[in-house]
Formats: sequence, structure tokens, C-alpha cells
Amino acid sequence: MVLEQARFSENENPTEKPLVNHKEKHFTSGEIVRDIIIGVSDGLTVPFALAAGLSGASVPSSLILTAGLAEVAAGSIAIGLGGYLAAKSDADHYSREYKREQEEILTVPDTEAAEVGEILAVYGLEPHEYGPVVGALRRNPQAWLDFMMRFELGLEKPEPKRAVESALTIGFSYIAGGLVPLLPYMVVPTAQKALVISVVVTLVALLFFGYIKGRFTGNRPLLSAFQTTFIGAAASAAAFGMAKAVQAVRIQN
Repeated sequence: MVLEQARFSENENPTEKPLVNHKEKHFTSGEIVRDIIIGVSDGLTVPFALAAGLSGASVPSSLILTAGLAEVAAGSIAIGLGGYLAAKSDADHYSREYKREQEEILTVPDTEAAEVGEILAVYGLEPHEYGPVVGALRRNPQAWLDFMMRFELGLEKPEPKRAVESALTIGFSYIAGGLVPLLPYMVVPTAQKALVISVVVTLVALLFFGYIKGRFTGNRPLLSAFQTTFIGAAASAAAFGMAKAVQAVRIQN
């Protein structure tokens, strides 16, 4: 979303052409990006760790692929449902607080008006400065209610379709990420060879995804890339080592 603001000098006629055009760019799709990050990061890590663990146990490549695809299917449904329930919970919480705040404005308006003053005072406004604002809000109950929800409770009104969109975004992102480490097992019949290719492909994907995630979230892209890759590699190494340890115990017994 781009907001354009024109700055005029004090002595300049406002009807004349502005001296400076100031453009502000704001990223307004944070929730969608958050859902994609959740889905892709889990999708890259969990199936990768599962495939690595099964490869460490000397399981056939076809069985690893079957187990991996089953995990991707089940994992996408589970994580998508989790996203739906989380968004639905946020919407229900907002609805409850909205009704409670609405009732307080009707039953104890003076108390709520005093709270408006306290909120504005935090921003450095004096009573004679915020008094007209309080009066204006009292004359507009809907604006007053929206103000209290945003500035007293810190709650933003959720989108009506947010829960379904979150579930679908997280679920499909998980599938997209989960297929990456499984692709080598689809074309390479030997599990150990497929594992080597899967490691390379997944680490590259984790680096790329971590970098993009850093760009969108405002963190340092390179640091985000290495952190994401390290977490995925550590999870896979732990699963592979555990599978090898279990296999060694079984051979000894």
C-alpha cells in the first residue's frame, strides 16, 4: 500500500505544485506471509527429517517416499487445521471484547471517556488538547468503539474469511515445502543416493527460503538464511542419528 503525502513550505500557496513528493511504502500482507512462513518452514523440515531418519535405518526408497507423502498429507491437514483454529479463536476473542466494550460505552460512558483521556495522555496530549477529541468520540459511538478496541485493547478487526484463508495458505505451503526433500526419492531408486541429493536440494531450498523470509520480515536476510538452514539441518541430523542408533541396538540384540 502506497500513501502519497505532499509537503509544502510555510510560505507556499497550497494550490501550487508541491516541492517534494514523499512516498511511503507499507507492507500490509503480514498475516499471509506469516502463514506461508509457518507452512513452508515446517514442510521443508519435518518431511526432510523423516526421510533422513528412514534413510538412516536402511529403508527402501519406495517406502521412504510412501511414508513421506503420507506425512505431507497428514501434516498439511493438521497444520492447516491448527491455523484455522488459531484464526477462529482470534475472531471469537475480538467478538467477545467488542460486545463487552460496546456495553461499557452504553452503561458507563463517563468511565470510558476518562479512559480515552488516559490513552491520549500517554501520547503526550494535555487535557485541554484531548478534551475536544473525547467530545468528538462521544458524539460518534461507532468511532468511539473502534478507538477503544484499537487503542485500549490493541485488537484489530479480523477479516471475515481469515480462518479459512489461513488454513488453506498454511496447508498448501506445507505441501509445497514438503515435496522438495521427497523429490529425489521419486526418481532415485537407491535410498542412500536419494538422501544425498535430498540433503543438497533441501539445504539450498532452506537457504533460499530463509533469505526470502528475512527480506519480508525485516530481519537480516543472510542471517535468516543461515538460521533457517541450521535448524533444518539439525533436525534432520538428529533424526538420522536416532535411526542409526536404533538400528545399531537392534543388530546387537
